[in-house]
Amino acid sequence: MIRTNGILKDKHVMIVGGSSGIGLATAKQAKAEGAIVTIVGFNPDQTERIAKENEFEWRAADITKQETIKVALSDVRQVDHLVLLAGTFVAGTVLEADIDYLHKAFDERIWGALYIIRSLDEMLSQDASITFTSGVLADRPGPGTAILAAASSAVESLARGLALELAPRRVNTVSPGTTDSPLLSKSLGSGREAFINSMKEKLPLKRVATTDQVALAILFFMTNEIMTGETVHVDGGQRLI
Repeated sequence: MIRTNGILKDKHVMIVGGSSGIGLATAKQAKAEGAIVTIVGFNPDQTERIAKENEFEWRAADITKQETIKVALSDVRQVDHLVLLAGTFVAGTVLEADIDYLHKAFDERIWGALYIIRSLDEMLSQDASITFTSGVLADRPGPGTAILAAASSAVESLARGLALELAPRRVNTVSPGTTDSPLLSKSLGSGREAFINSMKEKLPLKRVATTDQVALAILFFMTNEIMTGETVHVDGGQRLI
């Protein structure tokens, strides 16, 4: 566990996409450091269940719909740390995939994030941190991931711009590589194990990231009060291969 020296104690941490995977790992780590944690998820039943199991506060909303975000966040307490993790795996070639489907990559990662930030507005404390997540595709796109790669790159650029616009609030990005998470299992299905084994053979460290390892990087950005406008890669050297 990262040593935060009490920086997160009694601080309000809101994690969008906090009901599973990296988001849930981040929520648990922040809670263990004394934070008050609110998770925001798409599925109300799942989000409520996870929140009750872990003593989190919770909200449910479709982040691609601005009005639902406004309603869901209308009565939240001041937010000291905002983590933006929501986003599905949008894969498909530019010439063949449904355009509305491809739109989701930007709707979730860019417009959804802006809806949340605008809805919170003054409820974001003046010294708040905002942490985005992008992904290794921003640096290493593959066939069928051009749009998702573009959205991931856009997230990193957006965060750097917001670090100036929203200062003195701090804005950073964590870029995970292949991570053993529920999203990976959902995306690959029965091919998950073979894919992970293949990645392990290629990676310099011979292992893929865990959700807890990515969460540690997110907590680093929450607690290191000089960090802003930066991207940290948690990928085991995946960008190098």
